[in-house]
Amino acid sequence: MRARADATHTVVVLAKSPVPGRVKTRLTPTFTAAEAAALATAAIRDTLDAVAEAVAVNAVQQTVIAWDGPVTPWLPREARVLAQRGEGLDDRLQNVFDDLLTDAPDRPTLLVGMDTPQLRSVDLDIDWGDADAVLGMSHDGGYWCIGLRRSQPGAIRGVPMSTDHTGADQLQRLRSLGLRVRLLPRLLDVDEPADAREVARIAPDSRFGRLHRRLTETPCHPSTLFDAAMGGVEVRVHRGPLHRVQDGWSPGAGCSPLDVSAWSSMSGADELFVSRCEGPVLDIGCGPGRFVEALASRGIPVLGVDISRSAVDQTSRRGACALFRDINDRLPGEGRWGTVLLVDGNIGIGGDPLRLLRRCRELVRGGAMALVEISPDDDADELTTLTLHDLHGRRSAPLPWSVIGARRLVELAALVGFVPVEDWRVDGRAFVALRQAG
Repeated sequence: MRARADATHTVVVLAKSPVPGRVKTRLTPTFTAAEAAALATAAIRDTLDAVAEAVAVNAVQQTVIAWDGPVTPWLPREARVLAQRGEGLDDRLQNVFDDLLTDAPDRPTLLVGMDTPQLRSVDLDIDWGDADAVLGMSHDGGYWCIGLRRSQPGAIRGVPMSTDHTGADQLQRLRSLGLRVRLLPRLLDVDEPADAREVARIAPDSRFGRLHRRLTETPCHPSTLFDAAMGGVEVRVHRGPLHRVQDGWSPGAGCSPLDVSAWSSMSGADELFVSRCEGPVLDIGCGPGRFVEALASRGIPVLGVDISRSAVDQTSRRGACALFRDINDRLPGEGRWGTVLLVDGNIGIGGDPLRLLRRCRELVRGGAMALVEISPDDDADELTTLTLHDLHGRRSAPLPWSVIGARRLVELAALVGFVPVEDWRVDGRAFVALRQAG
């Protein structure tokens, strides 16, 4: 069977090697860098599948892959792989068309990106008619495809890329060259987590849709969503069991926003807390590092530890020291710390305050202190779980958590050799200072 006279001669798939940290970075931190790269892989393969199907039904004659980065083994053998060249995206797009069309007039060539895994072969079955160019706009103001019938050296180079008016600017450029432009249906690019969720809904049986569903339906590590919250994503924390509803997760009565902004700047209560520290200080679950920065500015040796990479990075950007480390891992200076901090309710980490206090006892020297923020309710003694979830369908595995007041803290502290030496309350917050008795 021969292709139609007006069929697309070549489809070019413009793609980047799906290396974690280099692709789909706007999907992080809702998704980890590795997960974002896996979603990018699925999107590229879905796009290549659509092109292969279009070739099979003679809507397209050949496939070219304009590739950036290390070549992966799953690229189709029948496709020609062309290395991208040029500085900016406009330069690379122009060079692709120049390479393919300079010596091949009237061979309609369509270039598509890797951001529309919902693409179908029918979307590539284009009636060019008398058009010199085709352009498919995307909902974010860019465009998901562009096609030229013949070489047009000034068609793309110099058009501002990655703006909310790139598509309009590109259309104006094509028309300014006197080209007849056929507009194709508008599609949604996958850039942000909300885009990924919508495209997965539109194309649930695609590789992208299946992977997105698997990632969002499988609980992630809590640190993934802590990182997301610290990166500005709206994350909510639910106390107790979390129940599935039709389009996400039930917030329930125990749900509240995870207000990371409260961990970013010092309050009057925090200043009083810092004034009681004896160096060197270890801040357990340091978050974005407000205490580490405040202590370091006073010349007190201090180190923060946290299981959130974003927290550690933010602390480092404050010019303070922090380690990406679990409290139960081997830590520097074990047995020599002068004070350990358990602030912002971090006595609840792991749901076992006795074990946590025992670990603190291992970390400090004789006569050292543990400064602990507790529940303002003296009689509080609750073991629960915390589950994080966002607006894009991600949820964490339940995190065991404890909420204890002064009475329970003092009882547990005595079991590991800490004695209370002071308690105080400021602005509705409650604190206890413990000292190692040995």
